[in-house]
Amino acid sequence: MSDTTTRGIRIVVESFYVEERSEPRESYFFFAYRVRITNAGTEPAQLLSREWVITDSDGNTERVEGPGVVGEKPLLAVGEAFEYTSFCPLRTSMGSMEGGYTMRTESGETFVARIDPFTLAVPSVVN
Repeated sequence: MSDTTTRGIRIVVESFYVEERSEPRESYFFFAYRVRITNAGTEPAQLLSREWVITDSDGNTERVEGPGVVGEKPLLAVGEAFEYTSFCPLRTSMGSMEGGYTMRTESGETFVARIDPFTLAVPSVVN
């Protein structure tokens, strides 16, 4: 789990393994993650883009960038939250993700709301 606040934008991420969509014998492990973005700041802010860094347990790293999240660029009023679920397949049974969302405040200032690392792991590989 990851729980990070940058300039009033709180991002909480929880990941989980999806066994029924995984094929371990073929080195295919399917993970999903639920993200909750809350504006605990003092002015509205809009999510413009995302950047994820995904690392598997073999050290392979992939960078994913793009506009918005799940096809949306949510505008969060003070006190509002936006929640979504997405997924990440890996070739190993364990890995991690981290990244950030580029946000724009109502006054036009942009900043990156950090997402601290969180683990993607098949439950049986974590003690």
